[in-house]
Amino acid sequence: MAEPLDSWEKACDFALTLPGTASKSGRIASVVIAENGRFFVFEGRETATSFAVATDLDTVEMLKETEPETYWQSKHYRGYPVVLVRYDSPDPGRVRHVIEQAYVQVKAMPPVRKRKK
Repeated sequence: MAEPLDSWEKACDFALTLPGTASKSGRIASVVIAENGRFFVFEGRETATSFAVATDLDTVEMLKETEPETYWQSKHYRGYPVVLVRYDSPDPGRVRHVIEQAYVQVKAMPPVRKRKK
């Protein structure tokens, strides 16, 4: 069985093992794809219990339906392509797979456009 990702630090450390990733701090700590500047894992608002993963809405719904004890959304994230992942997940191997799939999806996206000042 895979080691639990039972803290933000462990989730972040795992995400950073994926090629071309970097940590970013600011208002919210996150792991980004260096090539396009997009985050795929971040601390989120529920830091005591969960971290957040950016993924498509269909995947969000599937994860919430198949494993609600691990994957959920607060009111803040409803309708957005983000799923919250509880640190005490009974299936840390699946959590790693979800992070890897988010990485693949976000890596395929175009670079973030620079804001005009």
